[in-house]
Amino acid sequence: MCSKTVAALLLSAALCPAQDYVDRIVERARQAFDVPGIAVAIVKDGKVVHLKGYGVRRLGDPAPVTEHTLFRIASNTKAFTSAALAILVDQKRIGWDDPVTQYLPAFQMYDPYVTREMTVRDLLTHRSGLGLGAGDLMFFPPSDLAPEEIVRRLRYIKPATSFRGTYAYDNLLYLVAGSIIPAVAGQSWGDFLKARIFTPLGMTDTVTDTWSFKQAKDAATPHNSLSGKLEPLPQENVDNNAPAGAIVSSVADLSRWLTVQLNGGAIEGTRRLFSAAQSREMWSPVTIIPIEEPGKEAHPAFAATRSTFNTYALGWGVRDYRGRKLVGHTGMLSGFVSRTAMLPDLKLGIVVLTNAESTGAHSAIVNTVLDHYLGAPETDWIAAYQARDRKEKADAEESIRKSGGARHADTKPSLPVASYAGRYRDPWYGDIRIEEHEGKLSIYFTHSADLAGDLEHWQYDTFVARWKNRTLDADAYVTFSLKPDGTIGEMRMQAVSPLTDFSFDFQDLLFHPVPINIKPL
Repeated sequence: MCSKTVAALLLSAALCPAQDYVDRIVERARQAFDVPGIAVAIVKDGKVVHLKGYGVRRLGDPAPVTEHTLFRIASNTKAFTSAALAILVDQKRIGWDDPVTQYLPAFQMYDPYVTREMTVRDLLTHRSGLGLGAGDLMFFPPSDLAPEEIVRRLRYIKPATSFRGTYAYDNLLYLVAGSIIPAVAGQSWGDFLKARIFTPLGMTDTVTDTWSFKQAKDAATPHNSLSGKLEPLPQENVDNNAPAGAIVSSVADLSRWLTVQLNGGAIEGTRRLFSAAQSREMWSPVTIIPIEEPGKEAHPAFAATRSTFNTYALGWGVRDYRGRKLVGHTGMLSGFVSRTAMLPDLKLGIVVLTNAESTGAHSAIVNTVLDHYLGAPETDWIAAYQARDRKEKADAEESIRKSGGARHADTKPSLPVASYAGRYRDPWYGDIRIEEHEGKLSIYFTHSADLAGDLEHWQYDTFVARWKNRTLDADAYVTFSLKPDGTIGEMRMQAVSPLTDFSFDFQDLLFHPVPINIKPL
């Protein structure tokens, strides 16, 4: 904890933010972005200089967030999967550029060339040729598909670009990467992480499965306001793609994780989690990410933080912030958002965990702390991210209005409503059902309980799926195409709002009618 004595205050700007300074920015962000609970850790020069929880674990419940409160860290899990593989590389049991089929002979992508050439490194760097979030609907929202079945169905997902040609964030190949661990080490992904990472680092709070999370006494509840009001959500189960995003942790534990990262894999003395060589490997850029304007049209503060380079390494994003190398990651699952950020030159690391879906909260906190240590001009990042959020929402509403303005509402479906009912199949997702009751249609994704809703006629042979779970914010157009004989040939989907999370990859689905006597998929 930072000292508040007069002598210590003379050094505080160089060593750490004053305790009340961090408290003020976090509390302002929590209120501004309507987040029930936030936990923050800051490490500097190998020491934890800030470790604290703010707010409550669940809306309406006074139980406070502490430094040991458990949150889902979502995609910040990916760096742990990368580190687990790095340990195996250190042991010379695998190589980063070994073919995946060397360890998983049944692994198969859509293109035989990609299957043959895909390496362990490729699995971690979002350059496979798959589209953004391709196949995520097999595990998110929670599905009943087993991990092995998800990996098997990868072979049916068509590529969107050439292999190693461009960046497109994916989750499913981290499931493949995690599958290498039991194939080589004879331990499950979760058991390996516990034995080789969590225990050596003293990460006693951290777990990797939903059951353990639900049993914890000090656990945050997820929230979002997508239904129109902030409300608690159930703890969802993403265990069938655990290596991409299932870790549950606390800022107390993650402060240890950031410390070992900033120490290049060294724990203490001669002990190491992984070698310095593997530390460099995991932070070495592999895939170029196109640089986008950071939002200066929403607020002028963003112009000063425009990156000059942006890349993805092995489980980490690597870019620059105000001219300094920044290593980190974000994570989001329903009701939880997390952020890690490190400035290696300053031996500075920050982790922010929240129990509501607001990226503005963690971004404002991280940028403020980074600016403090860099001696950058003081910026009201809360105001900046609020302005960005308002603009994104306004742009999305305008996009939806334009779609509505182009709608031919006076049209009717080509067929009687009952003719659209039946079972439909996509090669990689499997089956959905469309049912007709008293002249109205309903849609059900057979593997995803949350994807159940009503079909409202939009125009011609296009309907809109309105999911009963309004916290998803993922309504989708459903368009049927007819064959020359007037029967349904295929059905496609597309999200209505541009703000719909990319993991709802409806656009990648292509459904065809399936006879009722065919075995469900």
